[in-house]
Amino acid sequence: MASETKTEGAQKAGQGVVTWPLADVEKVAAGTGYSTSHGGVVEGERMLVGYIHKARGTGSRMHSHPNEQFNFVIQGTLMGEIDGIPFKAPKGTLIHVPADAPHQMIADPDDIDVIFLALKDLSHGIIGMAVDGTMTGPHYEEGFSGGTIDDRT
Repeated sequence: MASETKTEGAQKAGQGVVTWPLADVEKVAAGTGYSTSHGGVVEGERMLVGYIHKARGTGSRMHSHPNEQFNFVIQGTLMGEIDGIPFKAPKGTLIHVPADAPHQMIADPDDIDVIFLALKDLSHGIIGMAVDGTMTGPHYEEGFSGGTIDDRT
C-alpha cells in the first residue's frame, strides 16, 4: 500500500488504522489559493474524505478539478453555482459536482459556519484550480473578511 497522499498533510488510510475522529484529524487547506475551506482529510486507495469547514460569508472562487465530488452538509448552508446552476443547500443536503465542472461554494452569510463532508475520487487530490487561472485568494461576501463580519456593515 502506498504511503504518500495526493493531498499534502492528509492522513493515509490502511496500515492497521480503520477509524478516524474526523474533527480531530490535523487540518489542512482544502482550496489553497481560491477558498477558505480547511479541515481534516483522509485518503484511501481510490477515494478521499474531508471534514471541511467554511466560515459564514466566505468560500471559494469559481474553480474546477478533474475528480468528481459529493459534499454532504452537516452544519449551516452552502450556496453557490455548479456548471452554471445556482443552488442553496442547507444541513442534510447532498451536493454533486461532476468532474471538471466549474463551481463555487460559499457559506451562507445569513447562517452559521458550514461543516460538510467532501467525498472525491482520487484521480486528483482535494485542491483544484481557479477557473481564472489565478490562485490569488478565497471569496468573501461583502462585509466579511477572514471569517468574521467587518465593522463596515
